[in-house]
Amino acid sequence: MLTRNLSKVALAALVALLAGCQGGVLDPKGQIGVMEKELIITATILMLLVVVPVILMTLYFAWKYREGRGEAYEPKWSHSTKIETVVWVIPIIIIAILGVITYKSTHALNPYKPIESEEEPITVEVVSLNWKWLFIYPDLGIATVNELAFPANVPVNFKITSAGTMNSFFIPQLGSQIYSMAGMETKLHLIADEPGTFKGISANYSGHGFTGMKFEAIATPTREDFQEWVEGVKASGETLSTERYEELVEPTEYHPVEYFASVKDGLYFDIIWEYMGDMGRIDFYGKPEYGAQLPEGVILPQREQKSTTHEAEEASH
Repeated sequence: MLTRNLSKVALAALVALLAGCQGGVLDPKGQIGVMEKELIITATILMLLVVVPVILMTLYFAWKYREGRGEAYEPKWSHSTKIETVVWVIPIIIIAILGVITYKSTHALNPYKPIESEEEPITVEVVSLNWKWLFIYPDLGIATVNELAFPANVPVNFKITSAGTMNSFFIPQLGSQIYSMAGMETKLHLIADEPGTFKGISANYSGHGFTGMKFEAIATPTREDFQEWVEGVKASGETLSTERYEELVEPTEYHPVEYFASVKDGLYFDIIWEYMGDMGRIDFYGKPEYGAQLPEGVILPQREQKSTTHEAEEASH
């Protein structure tokens, strides 16, 4: 009877543990997420090859040479080639395998690497606010708050920045979290292999409103369904102007979903440039240089230049 009850308890615990995997990184719904799951499992198994034997041997030695058994541990050798071979060769092999896997996966899962697909990708500009997410679709001229949509089996190219506190953009079932930082742009490429609604979060603590900083990522079955969603956003009739953005940037908690039928041209670049001041833009990833014409028609300010004569005059004073 006791054995049967213990079996039921163990089964219930196993079911509970497996249920916890739903909706997370171990329940991927996209190409990147699947690759990351395989990497996690492979690395875990390789590490367990060392961890499990060490734990078992520790328990065995503690039991074998326990107090009162009458057997003391007295090694009768000063060197063992067999033991030295095992404790050195096996870890070296495992580390070498992990090194190869890490090298390959680092390049394969580079968040800046576009996803190869016959489908034309969709571009989304992401801005983390306190404590909500702003999504701008530059090619469609719309924007949303705390709701993201895209067709399934279509690559999504994310351009990510922050309007203040550093955050981390993360859709666990699609894979690869990446930071959002003020005055900078990071990139991420994801794809959903099947339609569905996936949870999006911030994976970086950013204040007391952090727990409500969540959004829904909706992968529509077809492009036609996505277009219907776009038309629904446009039906809102609201414009995300500079003044409306200034209202939106104010800290709020558990902010509701909002739709904007149109967006001020160059708003995303304005947000990045706001935190650059007169220091200029650091061109790590092919961003426009000073005076370059941006796609939305925004011209970056020119760095102020001082003549040598003027500098000499200032120095003399």
